[in-house]
Amino acid sequence: MNTEIIHEKQDLTYLSWSLIRSSSGTAGSFLKATDDLQQPKIYYKLSNYDGINGIIGHECVNELIIDRLLNILGIEHLHYNLIHAEIDVDGKKIETYLCASQDFKARGEHKVALDAYYQTEKLEGETPLQFCVRNGWSDFVYKMLVVDFLVLNRDRHGANIEVLRNSQKRTIRMAPIFDHGLSLLFNCHTEDEINRFDVMQDRMVQCFVGSRSAQQNLELIPKDEMPKLNPLKEAHKAELQEGLDGIIPLCLQEQIWNMIWQRWQYYENLCNQR
Repeated sequence: MNTEIIHEKQDLTYLSWSLIRSSSGTAGSFLKATDDLQQPKIYYKLSNYDGINGIIGHECVNELIIDRLLNILGIEHLHYNLIHAEIDVDGKKIETYLCASQDFKARGEHKVALDAYYQTEKLEGETPLQFCVRNGWSDFVYKMLVVDFLVLNRDRHGANIEVLRNSQKRTIRMAPIFDHGLSLLFNCHTEDEINRFDVMQDRMVQCFVGSRSAQQNLELIPKDEMPKLNPLKEAHKAELQEGLDGIIPLCLQEQIWNMIWQRWQYYENLCNQR
């Protein structure tokens, strides 16, 4: 599945939507659906949904932007398409942009939330980060911490990191990085909120393997293990914003870029100093 935007409206009214938990404390709900007839299976996700006001968020657009960002940085991740579609939620027809992704499990693999796997396999007194390092996943975790700083991911709980196991082959690996909806300016819905948003403020986050501070989580990465990423350049702005006109406001596009660019500069400076 290529990272792209499908602007032509698709009829997805046949999908059945189910509620998933929102651990962010925000109003509304996050609905998911699957299309089992597609091979590989396709997973669909809506932005924040309110039963009275309909789609009130732009989390699906965040998924696409961050997908593009991780392509640039050279970090393995789950790919998303952004699709213009008509859907049916509880008998109500809604026109929206949603995101779709393919199943990342290989044949024979089963997924386990990292927090659940940690609880069954940890050593006495071992922290989640120490557990990941012991299992050889330090590079994955350190890249994830950098990504979550760059986009200010507020919701990297233990089920938003997954382990893929194949019992027959006796293999285990980390799933590609996924689920970045509650990032960037996800909780800004008016132009005034967007313009007043401090893109460098270190807001409280949820991070299973780290602390409540995305900025302090960078300090958990050893000096000699700072991820070497493909550099982000100002010219990449157009690539991140391509096709978003008419989907999210221009002021939101600009502030998202300001956030990513300023945080990238902070990370580059941190790497040079350490």
